[in-house]
Amino acid sequence: MSYAALYSGGKDSNLALWMAQQKGKEVEYLITIYPKRDDSYMFHKPNLDHVPMLAESMNIPLIMEESSGVKEEELNDLGNALDSIEVDGVITGAVASSYQRDRIERVAADRGMEVYSPLWGMEQVELMETLLTNGFECIIVGVAALGLNEGWLGRKIDEECLDDLGALHDRYDINVAGEGGEYESLVLDAPNFEWGFLVEKACKKWDGHRGTYEIKSIKRC
Repeated sequence: MSYAALYSGGKDSNLALWMAQQKGKEVEYLITIYPKRDDSYMFHKPNLDHVPMLAESMNIPLIMEESSGVKEEELNDLGNALDSIEVDGVITGAVASSYQRDRIERVAADRGMEVYSPLWGMEQVELMETLLTNGFECIIVGVAALGLNEGWLGRKIDEECLDDLGALHDRYDINVAGEGGEYESLVLDAPNFEWGFLVEKACKKWDGHRGTYEIKSIKRC
């Protein structure tokens, strides 16, 4: 069977893609949905401009589809992307969001495609440890939760970071894996990359409660 992987450049979509490849899934395409709105219910937005470089490092063709980002209407944009290719299934990085998973399954079912979600139901600390033990290099590019201040923007996700996230979980009950929207991430290197990346230029945007790490350029390393 052939698959298309929904891909944002974040840790969950990249881990799901790699796990699918480890299971022998034939991943023929990456699909990135680019929402016009910052508050898309379905799709990640920060730093999507750099996804083509990540796709090139994995030598997988990338389909980018612009989306209105409007609730429910954005599912049509995912459908349009799937209609442009011929695959048997879709790979997602959904972990615990039934809202996201159910809608992707509906769009896929309408096209006779199966959905493979290898991260579904994974315990949050286990997910993070899986990233670290397998050599994923990720940074935090967006924060929106108590305890996550401007200093977290651009921070590398490593064991120390995971310990600090665990402490915030104990204090504020945040999800260590960011599944509640607490933070967004970007992968700079992974076991399925032919080469990794370094951030050349970036800036922090902080409004006192939430913020983003806007990457202006990255380079191969």
